[in-house]
Amino acid sequence: MSITLKSPVFAGNPIRSKTPKPTDPFSPTQAYETLKNLVSTQTHIQEPSLLTFKILPLRKGRPLAGSSGDLVKKWHLGWLTFDEFKVVLDSSEVSLSEDMLVYLGYDDDDVVYWGVDVSLGESLVQKFGSQQLSFVQLTTLMVATDWADEQAMGQLAIAGHARALLEWHSTSRFCGSCGEKLIPIEAGRRKQCINESCKKRIYPRVDPVVIMLVIDKENDRALFSKHSRLVPRMWSCLSGFLEPGETLEEAVRRETWEETGIEVGEVVYHSSQPWPVGSSSMPCQLMVGFLAYATSFEINVDKKELEDAAWHSREDVKRALTLTEYGKAQKTAATKVDQICKGVEKGQNLAADFGVESGELLPMFVPGPFAIAHHLISSWLIRLVFCYRKY
Repeated sequence: MSITLKSPVFAGNPIRSKTPKPTDPFSPTQAYETLKNLVSTQTHIQEPSLLTFKILPLRKGRPLAGSSGDLVKKWHLGWLTFDEFKVVLDSSEVSLSEDMLVYLGYDDDDVVYWGVDVSLGESLVQKFGSQQLSFVQLTTLMVATDWADEQAMGQLAIAGHARALLEWHSTSRFCGSCGEKLIPIEAGRRKQCINESCKKRIYPRVDPVVIMLVIDKENDRALFSKHSRLVPRMWSCLSGFLEPGETLEEAVRRETWEETGIEVGEVVYHSSQPWPVGSSSMPCQLMVGFLAYATSFEINVDKKELEDAAWHSREDVKRALTLTEYGKAQKTAATKVDQICKGVEKGQNLAADFGVESGELLPMFVPGPFAIAHHLISSWLIRLVFCYRKY
């Protein structure tokens, strides 16, 4: 019925697990100094005394990726060495600067990873295409990922972190206090105002979003919503942003009331998930999941917010989860990645492959295991017992 993950999709980043000391050669400070020397002296990165750098280019939020052609192994990120990246840039209209790159982390082999936004390099698309690499939507990679493959999940988390950080750089260009330009510092992990009388530092922000499965205990059913922006027949949990001066639990109750007219009493924390594929104005979101227990049951849908909302029985939801062919959608997405990287994309509609089994069109289906909504729903269906604090 459900898929158990070691960590949520986009979490479990293998190169963010520990913070190095400032004096360590692979720390952001020291690695950035090495990077500056490489850019200024054109030294080759492969010298034994130097760190190994790997660079992940992203274009308009899409990470560079490739496919082996083996749909079991599926996709891989298009990591480049410093030399490879430099060669590509030298043959394009983009000039290399150390401030283009942002520090992503390092691994146990002292490999330092960087992300870089090459959205302005139009010619780079063709240059990477000749290597059967292409810039692929992160959501497509997300669906194509084998969730049982820990290494693939780690690469997806790295790509998500890189996208969120680079989108933050793209949208945070000017100081909110004085209006002057912001420049990257600390290897791109921070930004600072160039105004000497201001010098305000800003940090990547995370926008918390509450997502809740509202439950009717007495009648053994749950409240689902339908958005016009979602795939037809897809029903999911309610969600919404926090307002100033509001707790997470208060946001759950307010959003549920505003969107559906349902009152909520007890609110129980379930889990959270990084979500770097939100809107460009809020590229770095944290989905905070709750189980919320209704105290009223008559639905009054706010049509400005939702297309529809309805109570669904446990059996209806169980059927939606059981028959939805997430594996088929995963294979379809992997095929699409392979086609994109080979330059033969055919514009397949991945959404159409959800919820179909043996020709049967499901009346409803719910988001796949890549979404926290799936796990909120699954936990209710199988009646998991949580250790929780009541609010």
